[in-house]
Amino acid sequence: MKLFDIAKIIDAQIFGNKNQNIIGLCSTNNPKNQCISFLLNKHSCSENFFNSIGAVLIEKSLCSSIPKGVNILLVENVKFAFAKLTPIFKDFKNEVVFCSSINGSDYLNTKIGVNVGKNFTCGNNVIIQDHVKIGNNVSIGHNVVISSRTSIGDNVNIGDGTIIGSEGFGNIFFGNDWLHIVHIGGVIIKNNVSIGGNCNIDRGTIDDTIIENGVIIDNQVHLAHNVLIGEKSAIAAKVGIAGSCNIGKRNMIGGMVGIVDHITTADDVTISATTTVNKNIMESGVYTGIMPISKHVTWKRIALWITKLDKIAKFLKIKKI
Repeated sequence: MKLFDIAKIIDAQIFGNKNQNIIGLCSTNNPKNQCISFLLNKHSCSENFFNSIGAVLIEKSLCSSIPKGVNILLVENVKFAFAKLTPIFKDFKNEVVFCSSINGSDYLNTKIGVNVGKNFTCGNNVIIQDHVKIGNNVSIGHNVVISSRTSIGDNVNIGDGTIIGSEGFGNIFFGNDWLHIVHIGGVIIKNNVSIGGNCNIDRGTIDDTIIENGVIIDNQVHLAHNVLIGEKSAIAAKVGIAGSCNIGKRNMIGGMVGIVDHITTADDVTISATTTVNKNIMESGVYTGIMPISKHVTWKRIALWITKLDKIAKFLKIKKI
C-alpha cells in the first residue's frame, strides 16, 4: 500500500513521501525498510532505527525528536492507530490444512507454505494451519492445534490439548470500547523442546514468541505474546508469563509462578513456586516472593502490620533509631 492510503485509514497527517510503498508492520527492535513502526517515547528505539524504517507512527509530542527525512504518520493515539493497521497486514488465513482424523501426514507436504520433516507422529484430532514448518522427529499428542506462522525444530514433543500460536491478549481501550490488536507474529520452537499438555503459547504481536533449544515445559503453562524462553530453562505447571518477557538461560521456574509483562531475568535464576515476579532479576540466584502459610487469624495480624510499615519507617526515622 501507499503511505497516503494508510493515512486515510487511521486519519493521519503525512510528513514525508506520501507515495512510499509499505509492505508490513515491524517493531522498534527489528526495524525494516518499507514497514511501519510506532514510537511512544524518544528512548524506545536505537539510533539506527530511523535509517531502516519505511515510516514511523507518532503523536504530536514526539515530532521534534524525529530526524529529517523520515516519513511520519501523525495521529491522535498511536496505539489505537497501530491496532487498526494490524488486520490489514495479516498475511495468513488461519486456514486448516491438516486434521489427523481425515488426512495422512504425507498430505501436509503438498500444501504451499507447510513443510514437515521425517518421523512425524501425531494423535487424533490434531489441527495444523497454513504457514507451518515442522522438523524431524516431532511427536504431537491428541487434540493439539498448531496455528499459522509456527516453526517447530527437531526432536520436539508436544502434549495433549496444547495450542501453539494462539491469538495474544492485546487490546486498546479508546473512546468507549476495546479494539483488539491482531497478532501477526509467529511462534518459533527450536530443537529438543518438550511441552506438556493443555499449554497455551501465544503468537507474537509483530515479532515472534521464541522457545530456545532444550527447554522443558510442564502442563498448563501460558506463555503470552513476544515471550522469549532462554535455552535449557524448565517451567513447572500452571506458570503464567505475561507479554514481552525475556527469560534467561537455564532458569528454573516453580509451579504457579506469575511473571508480569516486560520482565527480564538473568541466566541461572531459580524462582520458587507461587512467587509473583514484578521486577527484573539481573543476577543469578534463588528468588522467593511468598509468605509462609499460617492460621488465618495470624495472617490477619501480619497483614495489618504490613499496611503500617510506611508509618513505622517514618516514625523510626524521626526518632533517629
